[in-house]
Amino acid sequence: MPEKKLPIGIQTFSRIRQENYLYVDKTDLMWALTQVSPFVFLSRPRRFGKSLLSSTLASYFQGKRELFAGLKIMSFEKDWKQYPVLHFDLSVAKAQASADALASRLLLLIGEYADIYGRVDKENTPGAMLQGVIRRAHEMTGSPVVLLFDEYDAPLLDVLGDQKTLSQMRRVMQEFYAPLKACEGDIKFCFITGITKFSQLSIFSTINNLTNVSMDPRFGTICGITEDEMVKTFADGIASLAQSYECTREQMIGKLRLQYDGYHFSHNSAGVYNPFSLLKSFAQQDLSNWWFESGTPTFLIHQMQLFRTDITELDGLEVPSDAFDVPTEGMTTALPLLYQSGYLTIKAYDREIQSFTLSIPNQEVRVGFVKGLIPAYTGLDSANVQMGFAAKFWRALKMSDIDLAMKELQAFLSGVPYVDGFKKKLSDAATAEGFYEYTLYLIFATLNVYVQTQVKCAGGRIDMVVLMPDTTYVFEFKTKGSAQNALAQINDKEYFLPFRTVGRKVVKVGVKMNSETRSVEDWCWE
Repeated sequence: MPEKKLPIGIQTFSRIRQENYLYVDKTDLMWALTQVSPFVFLSRPRRFGKSLLSSTLASYFQGKRELFAGLKIMSFEKDWKQYPVLHFDLSVAKAQASADALASRLLLLIGEYADIYGRVDKENTPGAMLQGVIRRAHEMTGSPVVLLFDEYDAPLLDVLGDQKTLSQMRRVMQEFYAPLKACEGDIKFCFITGITKFSQLSIFSTINNLTNVSMDPRFGTICGITEDEMVKTFADGIASLAQSYECTREQMIGKLRLQYDGYHFSHNSAGVYNPFSLLKSFAQQDLSNWWFESGTPTFLIHQMQLFRTDITELDGLEVPSDAFDVPTEGMTTALPLLYQSGYLTIKAYDREIQSFTLSIPNQEVRVGFVKGLIPAYTGLDSANVQMGFAAKFWRALKMSDIDLAMKELQAFLSGVPYVDGFKKKLSDAATAEGFYEYTLYLIFATLNVYVQTQVKCAGGRIDMVVLMPDTTYVFEFKTKGSAQNALAQINDKEYFLPFRTVGRKVVKVGVKMNSETRSVEDWCWE
């Protein structure tokens, strides 16, 4: 039998099964999903397999039993009834210039099914046409209809910052989804998936029975790939990558885990890997930041700037459980969107006080995220930062030449233009070290090394920790006092103690920053 192919970019279940692509079997979870409620909503980040899940549901409800031979669902499903399936990919309705253009695009989408089930001239709005198609499909086939809405929020994401346009387009989408309530008796199952959570009142009209399973532990791994699934399904890919990187199989699994694992979608679900990045790494034999090939979403950067998001606070962020339940259009912080988009994930849960600890999932997200933010927050080109200053700084640290590294940092900071995104931090620069932590976090994170700011420890909070392959660097910054004062604080409060047990050399660096030049004035280390 020929070797199975990697399904990179393949989102159609029937094609994967018919053309000998590898498939990670999620059909038991998919079947369980159909038993939860007639109306189900699931939010997951982009490139996490939502479209494949929708396609798999389409094949299931179309009764295509032969496609599921040998899969887990065969232990549960016995009837394999056929239903009319209306499957809408709303990603094709992105970037519409106006509400009228959006309505026209939706009419074209529904028109494909109107050609099958008929149309009436007076059905001249998306909602009216969809309602007519649903009822006629039920009448013609004698079976209730299955509705699948993939990337339901795509038409709205690009206009989040434009309240007037958002309001107009939201009304179009509200009218489009209205038949989900009006035609409830004609619907067998409705599945809605996307990145964000728009409130049910403003988008889904009067629907009050839409079950949100986005944080349901039962479906925490329905999208994404668990480590067990990776090891079993991609054994050849892991072995090949290990050979390419000249390391053992176990070491390669560790590298993959650090780069692509770490997503948790409920308080006690198993972690999952980003499936797109995992497949690309096996295909290209390279542990790169594949999730960011298409760049950081513009809508996310706009929201972060709107809410003055400080990215240095995103590691170890404690939030109440209701922080996830805020509808996108009602946000007062970018936190819900950062979580829903996959830039933050659940790392811990305190049941007693019902609070979550959020963090950046993995190294791919950290590096790719920062590269996308550097132009918006500093006015610098991220490629120049990475291959210019960052490369020089990294080489100096690798050689343990702290003086050279700090001279590179000094020269670099002197040339940073500091655009609008830094205005608030600039106003605080004379009295707080936070501005420098913020700047340096962006710079360090491009090095593809682990960097954290405001790290909690028994002695207080460490300004910044950088983990290199064989060395941990503990930094303390001062705008008042001296570099020696900063170094003394590291020693007096024993900031270095948590890092002496991880098998790396610990280097302590005290840095004096000049508030007027906004650069390094002096440093000392031991």
